Amino acid sequence: MNDRTPYTPGPARGAQVQKDGEKWTLILVRELRHSPESVWQALTDPAQLREWAPFEADGNLGTAGSTVKLSWVTTTQVTETKVMRADAPRVLEYHDMRWELEPLADGTRLTLWHSIDRRFIAWGAAGWHICLDVMDRSLAGNPVGRIVGADAMKFEWRRLNAEYAGQLGVETPNWQPPAAKS
Repeated sequence: MNDRTPYTPGPARGAQVQKDGEKWTLILVRELRHSPESVWQALTDPAQLREWAPFEADGNLGTAGSTVKLSWVTTTQVTETKVMRADAPRVLEYHDMRWELEPLADGTRLTLWHSIDRRFIAWGAAGWHICLDVMDRSLAGNPVGRIVGADAMKFEWRRLNAEYAGQLGVETPNWQPPAAKS
């Protein structure tokens, strides 16, 4: 059962940007109350990805060298990607993302590096913020269901976008995604 009523995202946090010429990388860090093994499963297992990620995977992302199709939930875009690195439960690399998991005494420090068009850095940070919150809740046994695209508008995505833009010193495009229908 998914219960979205009590979910409200907290303030923007744990984000930075690296610039290398024309290449921009969004870096998000989260401390989760779950073991690296649990977080690894959430990052690699297609059934768990369906609970929180902005894409569906047609195969497990936990095997280096495998090819997996990622279908982005709010679009018709399908990306065929090769899993470049899968060192369970520490490092996962595919497409334009790299995930690192560091064990903590009471959980895992999760770091995401996502290469992204500079115009959409704050958008990406806001979207991943919500996705990572949803993953955390799902792992804790309190799922709220995937919240992406227009659905995210109902969960303070616009506020997060503005907060991340301010923190990261970036401008966002004038175009705003359409508001979700109630």
